[in-house]
Amino acid sequence: MPIQRVELLNGEFYHIVLRSVGDTTIFNEEEDSYRGIFSIYEFNTTGLIEIRERRRERKVLKNSGGPTPADSRDPLVEVLTFCFMPNHIHLLVKQLKTDGISQFMKKVGGGYATYFNRKYNRKGHLFTKFKAVHIKTNKQFKNVFVYIHCNPISLIEPGWKENGIENPKKVIEFLKKYKWSSYQDYIGTKNFPSVTARDFLIEVMGGEEGCEQEVEDWIKYKKEISQFGNIILE
Repeated sequence: MPIQRVELLNGEFYHIVLRSVGDTTIFNEEEDSYRGIFSIYEFNTTGLIEIRERRRERKVLKNSGGPTPADSRDPLVEVLTFCFMPNHIHLLVKQLKTDGISQFMKKVGGGYATYFNRKYNRKGHLFTKFKAVHIKTNKQFKNVFVYIHCNPISLIEPGWKENGIENPKKVIEFLKKYKWSSYQDYIGTKNFPSVTARDFLIEVMGGEEGCEQEVEDWIKYKKEISQFGNIILE
């Protein structure tokens, strides 16, 4: 699962899309989505990960009231945002280690595929090569924040990217309740807070209120998807 075209540099930010082969649905059940969350957190390390052992450790520590084992990780990337869709994953990450994004995506893709194939009696690759675009300016950061977190709109309004949003109020409420993205954590609702590093984007967006306002303004004023510019990866 090597990177293509875009040079990945330490300390720089990238919008990543990891799509399934043949648009296979990769999150069939809630258990699958939780496993995806677990994967983007636990596989973000330079060390080897044994998922069964990590899950056992976490269960023991949770039952005993002890601390989580997260401090032992040596992160490859900083995950700023994420969004799970039925057949793909969106991420905004900052590379911390040389070749860190490629290693991280290989671990996430391979690890989740092993789980998925075993569960659904499936063989072969689950994901295509990931795509990446370099995010450099504040405008791009705001656009990619909105775009990633607005992706779930297609679950209730399938044609929104082509035809615009029909019911802004319904869409806004839906996104606030959508569990499988980082949006709730950015607007002050604790969801998966340990997965993302949010300080940088919260400052760029103007605080938690700014995060919510940017998304809602885009929806309310029914802006064209073309206004996101070159940060879109479809």
